[in-house]
Amino acid sequence: MHITQLNRECLLHLFSFLDKNSRKNLAKTCHKLLEVFQDPLLWSLLNFHSPVELKKDNFLLGPALKHLSICWYSERVKVCNTEDWMKNSFQKDFCKRHENTVSGFLLDVSNRCPNLLSLTLSGCGHITDDCILQLLKNCPNLKSLKLENCVRITDHTLQAVTLHGASLQTLHVDFCRNVTQAGLERVREKCPSVMLRAERSASMIPDSKPEKKLMLEKASRKLVQL
Repeated sequence: MHITQLNRECLLHLFSFLDKNSRKNLAKTCHKLLEVFQDPLLWSLLNFHSPVELKKDNFLLGPALKHLSICWYSERVKVCNTEDWMKNSFQKDFCKRHENTVSGFLLDVSNRCPNLLSLTLSGCGHITDDCILQLLKNCPNLKSLKLENCVRITDHTLQAVTLHGASLQTLHVDFCRNVTQAGLERVREKCPSVMLRAERSASMIPDSKPEKKLMLEKASRKLVQL
């Protein structure tokens, strides 16, 4: 029996075991398999492990998407989690390209995937409060939002959760160093049913300019002398 003789349900089941590249390559072989590749039922879950993957045409975004994960830890993107004032011009340009790619992708998700239920972003130094705000506004069914080491996330995201996260059940902001204890307490007060986790976030040193760090160091030395 040839694979194209299988019914639609069987073909969808087979496709579900393949990664995005394999699905795309198989879809190129005939019109019937291309139709299976384009079936929204195949794209309820998406995982990405590098910014480059977001620019490929080996996946579909649409209302069927329920679970999205963007997690990367490679050396190439670690610089994006560094304070801006510590980066040289080459690094800033490199990070700006990543930021445009990620923010553009998340804008597409917020506009085309209104039924999103869970979003996990880890190691994404490019994610901004505005990105999360748009997602919360346009994806009213979002139940789980997990952010880890997203250094540009601040209390503005926490405020957006209290205003637009009506369906949210789980919120993680682990190792988000620019989130404050006051912001976390506000979420606990206004959204008591949300399971909030913020490992190390409010206890980490937030981003600041060199002159502010110098002032903190001088103040610390004075206290020691006293």
